Amino acid sequence: MQGWASVLRSDTGLAALSRDGRLLLATCAVRNFAYGFLSVVLGLYLAGIRLDAAAIGAVFAAALAGGAGMTIALTTLADRLGRRRILVLAAALMALSGAVFAVTHEVAWLIAAAIVGTISPSGKEVGPFLSIEQAVLPQTTDARRRTAVFSVYNLVGSFATAVGALAVGLPSLLGLSEVDGYRLLLWGYTVAALALVVLFALLSPDVEIPRRGAPGGGRRAGLRRSRGVVIKLAALFGLDAFAGGFIVQGLVAYWLHVQFGADASTLAAVFFGTNLFAAVSFLAAPALARRIGLLNTMVFTHLPSNVLLLAVPAMPTLELAVALLLVRHLLSQLDVPTRQSYTMAIIDPEERASAAGVLSVARNAAAAAAPAFAGATLAVPALGLPFLLAGGLKIVYDLLIFATFRRVRPPEELDEPEQSALTGR
Repeated sequence: MQGWASVLRSDTGLAALSRDGRLLLATCAVRNFAYGFLSVVLGLYLAGIRLDAAAIGAVFAAALAGGAGMTIALTTLADRLGRRRILVLAAALMALSGAVFAVTHEVAWLIAAAIVGTISPSGKEVGPFLSIEQAVLPQTTDARRRTAVFSVYNLVGSFATAVGALAVGLPSLLGLSEVDGYRLLLWGYTVAALALVVLFALLSPDVEIPRRGAPGGGRRAGLRRSRGVVIKLAALFGLDAFAGGFIVQGLVAYWLHVQFGADASTLAAVFFGTNLFAAVSFLAAPALARRIGLLNTMVFTHLPSNVLLLAVPAMPTLELAVALLLVRHLLSQLDVPTRQSYTMAIIDPEERASAAGVLSVARNAAAAAAPAFAGATLAVPALGLPFLLAGGLKIVYDLLIFATFRRVRPPEELDEPEQSALTGR
C-alpha cells in the first residue's frame, strides 16, 4: 500500500503533472468512458436496426481496420503538422462517426464512418489517441516521475471504461425502447467526442515535439534513428499480444462455463474482480520500477504471472481456477505502464508519436489474429490449450525482450558519466 500511495504524493505523481498532463488524463477518462458503453451496445444496436450478422461483422472489421489505418496515417503526420491539431482532427472525426451511426441504417455509410472515424467495438483504444498521448505524456513531467504518470493514466482509463459500461443501464431508467436507448448512447458518444475536441484544443504548444538545433529541425515525420529499436519492439510486442489473444475475456469466460459450469452472474463477478485487481496493480508499478528498473519490472512480474497462467487448466475446481486468475491479474498488468514508460524513454522524443503508432498497430493486429486460431484449441476444454499456448508464448516473449534490451537503459537509470555522455552526444 505504501508503494501505491506514493504515486499520488506530491513528489511522484499527479501534483508533478503539468497542465497539459492533467488535460490528457481528462481526455483519457472521457474517451474510455465512451468506449465503455459503446462496446456493450454497438452489436445490439446494429442488430436492432436489422443488420444481419454478415453486415455487423463487416462494420466491426471496418472499425478495427480503420482504427489501425488511421493510427498509422495520423501518428505519422502528428509531428509534422502538430500533435494538438491531429488530436483535434481525430476527435472531430470520432464525433462525425458517432453521429453517422446514430442517424443512418445504410451499411455503406456505417462502414465508411467506421473506417474514417473512431469506433471501438471492443472497449479498447482504437485510432491515434493513445499513441499520441503516450508520446506527449513524458513531456508533462520529468523522467523520475514518468512511470508514475503512465500508471495513473492507465488506472484512469481502466476505471473510466468500467463506469462507461455501467452507463448502458441509463436509457432503460428513462423508459426508452432498446433501439432508442442505444441511439441515445450513440449521441452520447458523439457528445463525448465533441468534449474531446474542446479538451485537445486547450493543450499548449508544449505538447509538440522538442526542437533540436535550428528552427524547424524537430519537425520530422516518421521513424529515423529509432527505426531499428521500433522494429524489434514491434515484433516482440506483437508476439505478446498474439499470445494474449488466446485468453481474451470472452474466451476465458467460455472456458470457465464449459469446464466448470460457471453461469453469467458468476462470470460477471469473476471478471469484475480480475479487472479491478489489474487496475489497482498499476499503482504498484512506479515504486517497483524505481527499485529494480523498468525492464526488470516488465519481465520479472510478467514471468510469474505466465507461470500461473500455465497452471490454470490443472485446477480441479472453479474456485481454485478463479483464485489463480485473480492472483495472476495482480501481476500481469504491472508491465503495462512500465512498458509504455520504457518505450518512450529509449525512443527519440521527436519520433515518439510515430513509434507509438507503429507499436499500437502491431499489438492490435497480432491480438486480432489469435482468436481465429483459439476456437480449435477449445475443442477439448479439459486440456486448457488456450492457457498453455498463451502462457508458453508469453514466457518466450519475456525471455526474448530481456535478452534483446537488457543493456538498453532509460536515461534516469544511467549513472552520471553515462548521462553526461548521452547529453553530449
